[in-house]
Amino acid sequence: MKNVWALSSVVLKESVRRKDFYVLFVITALITLMMGSVNLFHDSQIDRYLKEICLLLIWISLLVIAITMAARQIPAERESRTIYPLLAKPISRTEVLLAKFLGCWLATAVAMIAFYAFFGLMAMSREHHWPLTNYFQAMWLHWVMLGVVIALSILGSLIFSAVSANITITSVAVIFILLVGRHLDQVAMRIGEPASSLLMGLFFLIPHLEFFDVRDLVIHNWPSIHWLVCAKATAYGAVYGAFFLLLACSVFRRRALN
Repeated sequence: MKNVWALSSVVLKESVRRKDFYVLFVITALITLMMGSVNLFHDSQIDRYLKEICLLLIWISLLVIAITMAARQIPAERESRTIYPLLAKPISRTEVLLAKFLGCWLATAVAMIAFYAFFGLMAMSREHHWPLTNYFQAMWLHWVMLGVVIALSILGSLIFSAVSANITITSVAVIFILLVGRHLDQVAMRIGEPASSLLMGLFFLIPHLEFFDVRDLVIHNWPSIHWLVCAKATAYGAVYGAFFLLLACSVFRRRALN
């Protein structure tokens, strides 16, 4: 475990030094501030629209950061040939993957805190209150979801030969799950066999990332969700994250480094 923590801290430091996070943060902040400075149509609900747009930008930015950061980890080690002296030390391939995952996951936590802190200050300046429980639940479930995405992206980096292909396919898969995945069972009931069974099987197979999307709690200031529901969603994400990591470890142990 000491090896995992040591290597993950290196991944975290390298990720924080990259410019991706800072560029996306500045873009999100500028768009939000520009829209917040204009009261469109003098709508009394403009604050909710502003919060919705800002949270959407935060979700998009963190997905981009998580997928691209995780997709580059193993290919970058192979290209720079640092993977060979790394594995020559008393550290296994499984520990390397776990460290890469943990480092990326912690780096997204740092980025998430910065994004949500800006969002919270912006919202509080307009609404003059800050429902901390809602913010914590939204951030926690968002972070659990990013853990699943990072594990999936690391698995893709061991399957696809090019980083760009992995980023594209993983991004398309995540967007499909978020936008279409929840409706697959309804579509399956309206079509014939065997397509119906295939779609229904896909519905139960994919990780339903929309379970972790509780932005409405913050946007509409709804009551916080029950902590047991939050715990169940966390366990659900942990199972899928562990599954993708186990697959990645299995592929990595069997794959030649060259």
